[in-house]
Amino acid sequence: MLDNKEGQSIPNVTFPTRVNDEWVNVTTDELFKGKTVVLFSLPGAFTPTCSSTHLPRYNELAKTFKENGVDEIVCVSVNDTFVMNAWAADQESDNVTLIPDGNGQFTDGMGMLVDKADLGFGKRSWRYSMLVKDGVVEKMFIEPNVPGDPFEVSDADTMLEYINPTAKKPQPVSIFTKPGCPFCVKAKELLTDNGYAYEEIELGKGATLTSLKAITGRETVPQVFIDNKHIGGSDELAAFLEK
Repeated sequence: MLDNKEGQSIPNVTFPTRVNDEWVNVTTDELFKGKTVVLFSLPGAFTPTCSSTHLPRYNELAKTFKENGVDEIVCVSVNDTFVMNAWAADQESDNVTLIPDGNGQFTDGMGMLVDKADLGFGKRSWRYSMLVKDGVVEKMFIEPNVPGDPFEVSDADTMLEYINPTAKKPQPVSIFTKPGCPFCVKAKELLTDNGYAYEEIELGKGATLTSLKAITGRETVPQVFIDNKHIGGSDELAAFLEK
């Protein structure tokens, strides 16, 4: 049975974490006391939905959450600290605090510890999100209790909609670059100076000249996309921003 803890205090737990090759204990008081926190929990680091959608979208919308009164975004998973640190580095999730609930103590206290032995996972967290104010749960979005790993309500957009239905979300921005390209540096500076957060797709690191040409019809970098629209290179970007 998955428990809805709205109106209740979160469990009092200490999480052993690894920071700069040293053990550092992080308490729930440090994470939640006197703060407004969005927490989302998922079955495991490096798993498909968690890596492709759940964590990245919270990371992407972190600035918007902050603009709407959220002090911190926390991701909890029943994994050890070494796995969570490696996942954080892999995901470049600088805007989200990843917390290892290795023993499942927090997850169990939330009533969200489930058996995934059929997948070889053992005990893991059910997927959910919640808004916590000064250690008290205001709102929970719990995925439906059905077989598999449903992902319908614990996403970042649903949580942001609850906090502020009129919140302005950032436009998706991507830029193709390559190392040593001065025009790429110029384009990235233009985006940053104009308040755009962007995803950088570097040729040679997950992208090739062939994929660049297939997507943009061009063989030169940078190539910038804003809100699913192909803007072009650095000069075209500058002209677009001047408008």
